[in-house]
Amino acid sequence: MISNPHALAARISRHLQDVEQVVQHSEEINREAIKRDDKIYFEALALNLHSFYLGVERIFEDIARTIEQEIPAGSDWHRLLLQQMASDMPPIRPAIIRDATYECLDEFRRFRHVVRHGYTTHLQIKSVKELATRLTECFTAVQQDLNNFIQFLHQLAND
Repeated sequence: MISNPHALAARISRHLQDVEQVVQHSEEINREAIKRDDKIYFEALALNLHSFYLGVERIFEDIARTIEQEIPAGSDWHRLLLQQMASDMPPIRPAIIRDATYECLDEFRRFRHVVRHGYTTHLQIKSVKELATRLTECFTAVQQDLNNFIQFLHQLAND
């Protein structure tokens, strides 16, 4: 059982606003990168796309710590955490994200790994451009799913 659903809902909402700012900043950088066709802008965009996933993952970590009382361990914990958020866990909670949201976030998770364990100078600009085109749609899905979960938390607190 969740000890304080309203507090978790408030944290999710606050972090979601932070992620939205990252998305807006990424869109600005993407426009400049396209206009200038300069690799440095695409490298900056890559770091912002990384930050987008990192922000979403922090929300998922908070949910896992608060509700399940643990975060997956091991070298593949990032993948396992994302799978955990897409899994229905009756009677504890519904799935946090839909399958389609899982799929788009998994692309960002894999990209995060490339950025995290490589050098931005070795990035494939084409990959950065392609992922940037999916950012707004993916964020909208994440936002919708998390807002639905926030409603679930408020309902849980009021029952």
